[in-house]
Amino acid sequence: MNDKKYQTIILEQTAGLARITLNRSEVHNAFNAVMIGELTEVFDDLTGKDDVRVIVLTGKGRSFCAGADLNWMREIIQYSFEQNLEESRQVAELLQKIHLSPKPTVAVVNGTAIGGGTGLLSACDIALAAEEARFGLSEVKIGLVPAAISPFVVRRIGESRAREYFLTGKRISAHRAREIGLVNEVVPLSGLAAAEDEVLKLLLTSGPEAVTKCKELLTRIPGMDPGEAKEYTARMIAELRVSDEGQEGMAAFFEKRKPSWIKE
Repeated sequence: MNDKKYQTIILEQTAGLARITLNRSEVHNAFNAVMIGELTEVFDDLTGKDDVRVIVLTGKGRSFCAGADLNWMREIIQYSFEQNLEESRQVAELLQKIHLSPKPTVAVVNGTAIGGGTGLLSACDIALAAEEARFGLSEVKIGLVPAAISPFVVRRIGESRAREYFLTGKRISAHRAREIGLVNEVVPLSGLAAAEDEVLKLLLTSGPEAVTKCKELLTRIPGMDPGEAKEYTARMIAELRVSDEGQEGMAAFFEKRKPSWIKE
């Protein structure tokens, strides 16, 4: 267990699961410099923990994350270019850490996700949303752009949809978010916990090393040429077949029993 107390988030760890809850419901979980720093610290810490197999990110109250905190933005207006650059790099670094985490990450979107909030869920592997959730990439309405979050949003919804929503800034319903691939599943708010449990069960019954290797595969393959990909994928599956986990998984399959990583 992690006993550290945070100002802007709640971290709970149980049975292979780390649950991070954005804890600024009074401002719809909008992020500021403190939250960015705390989330970065937590993701750094969880990466090295063998007893953590899945990370869930959600929000407290009625919203997931309303983007940047208005009071923080008032401060940023006064910043120099160099100060703005440093702040922006910290946001980009956080999103990259979430995206590249060796642990599968699940965003449970309990309510509105605007701007950077949409970026946070887009950096996760799987996003579940309540029907009541609304999404927005409305930075252009205040003369800005969704810059730091763009690599992750574009990966999720594709260039065509990104052009539409980045340029117009129009809001996106939960069902539309599902249609364009921004989220993976939409359920009534009352059914969100059950949908989360179903996904967690699937993740926690998969081989831990295999899941980590899947994430590596998904990150690296898009940038490889066919020849490089052929050798890389052949080597990966060969290594996994002779690994302890691969041997156990295949033996369990043929012996019609559960593999050792599934705890009763």
